[in-house]
Amino acid sequence: MPAKDLYHDAVKAALIKDGWVILADPYRIQYKDLDLYADLAAEQPIAAERAGQKIVVEIKSFVGRSLITDFHLAVGQYKVYQVLLQETASEYDLYLAIDDMTYHNFFSREGVEFLVRSSQIRFFVVNIDEQEIIQWIN
Repeated sequence: MPAKDLYHDAVKAALIKDGWVILADPYRIQYKDLDLYADLAAEQPIAAERAGQKIVVEIKSFVGRSLITDFHLAVGQYKVYQVLLQETASEYDLYLAIDDMTYHNFFSREGVEFLVRSSQIRFFVVNIDEQEIIQWIN
């Protein structure tokens, strides 16, 4: 099993607080001779705002020595998971989960916004202390 990210429990709690049902923790992605693990899979019940939507979530804390290196790794991992999910579980949408400080200090930079938009990365922002989802960005 892969190690849990620093913010794993807070993101999971935020999803539950937002009405999501956790389907897998972690979510296994298998394709031929590849066996990978995304952090979570979740689904919105029918009565919720995003009714019936299923998501796989990769949580990133961006606490390494270099934000840009962490970003490179996150984007690469996201793209690998995205391609494999399209092949193996197309009913799921992939999201990157980041904390609000990383969003405000790094992801809101013009160049990073451009790269995220160009790479078609979906993500959501979590207030770690309050364990709440602040914003969904598609």
